[in-house]
Amino acid sequence: MRHGAGLLLITTLALLDPSAADAADIAEGAKLARTICAACHSIADDPGARSAVVDAPRFMDIAAAPATTETSLKVFLQSTHKTMPNFILSAVERDAVVGYILSLRK
Repeated sequence: MRHGAGLLLITTLALLDPSAADAADIAEGAKLARTICAACHSIADDPGARSAVVDAPRFMDIAAAPATTETSLKVFLQSTHKTMPNFILSAVERDAVVGYILSLRK
């Protein structure tokens, strides 16, 4: 019963304030980025930060690119690339990473 009430509360809060759910997703995306992406990319919102791999774009730069959209990032993360490892993310993980990258947009 306690879990059901907690789930109901979270669902209600998310409906009343979608940003609460978004903040959790963004935090999860940041965690995934630190775990999976940071070995090559700068994932920080620090303009002076550099990527560990010279050719790996900074997440800030990806977010700032005019062509970057939620859809373009999702497609990119579902495609194979010669210069990137082929990580397999669940749809939830992919959406969280996309949300994190887009949150870096100034």
